[in-house]
Amino acid sequence: MQTLACATCGCTLSADAAMGYAAVSGWRFTIEDDYIDQDQLRGGTSTATPSQVVNNPSNPALGGGEIEKQTVNRYLTLGINYSPNLDWNLNLLMPYVDRDHTTYGTQLAPYTPAESAPDQVSAAHVASLGDIKLIGSYQGLLPGRNLGLQLGVKLPTGDYGTRVNFYSGPWLGTPLDASLQAGTGSTDLIVGAYYYQPVSENFSAFINGQFQSAVAHRQDEPGNDFRPGNTATVSLGVRYERSPQWLPQLQLNFSHKSADQGALADTTDTAGTVLYASPGLTVRVMQHLHLFGFVQLPVYSRLDGYQLFPHWTASVGASYAP
Repeated sequence: MQTLACATCGCTLSADAAMGYAAVSGWRFTIEDDYIDQDQLRGGTSTATPSQVVNNPSNPALGGGEIEKQTVNRYLTLGINYSPNLDWNLNLLMPYVDRDHTTYGTQLAPYTPAESAPDQVSAAHVASLGDIKLIGSYQGLLPGRNLGLQLGVKLPTGDYGTRVNFYSGPWLGTPLDASLQAGTGSTDLIVGAYYYQPVSENFSAFINGQFQSAVAHRQDEPGNDFRPGNTATVSLGVRYERSPQWLPQLQLNFSHKSADQGALADTTDTAGTVLYASPGLTVRVMQHLHLFGFVQLPVYSRLDGYQLFPHWTASVGASYAP
């Protein structure tokens, strides 16, 4: 399972379930490409307008609010998975982050249309290695090895803090938000579990959950600190397995994120709860090679403050097990 940063918008698709859980030993190599275009401004459970952001700010002490325009996220993640036996599994996930962010900046009330004019747009671009995850799984509790427990760590390998600046617009030369950098600067603990079971001759079902929390953060100086919010994700779904070549699947992906903390954090606009419906297909193209593709469609969102949110997300990937 993978959850990516960026307020409450991250991809919540369960890639493990997309490829199918299995108790086998040996190596497996995966590549996954996630596309998330946050192109709508939302607050609570509905869309928001620039005038709402400025005239009814989530942090009244600022006297206004930031009118974000768009964030386009592309994540390319390489996975190296090794199972020494049927009970144990070790998975290394290395993401590359490519992100374009535009904003009209923080505007003071009362709102006027000039504050969201084209000449007010500032742009930033992120392109670098993200935070690496290492997750171990144990699935020897049941004879069928269909129940697994997970324990892992996210390492602060990505650029963080104030590494990337805006390259154009009124904010030229100022640092991009800490939550939009390639990394968070934190070491996070990851715990999780999964269970899968055939439910009929042609169908199998699964459920998994994962919790991630920062236990140490490099940005810890007074006035220059940042801690990402905790994230809890739960996915459940069914796979249609009548044909070994074509495996349609439907997932429901739930995620809850608490607010980022610290002087560099946007504490009022980074928490929320979202639910996606994710139809997709896994295809076996060769004996050892599988491909998958999924679309995530938002079913429900309740966002704290004002945040950019996608109309849809897309994930494609491949898995090779020699």
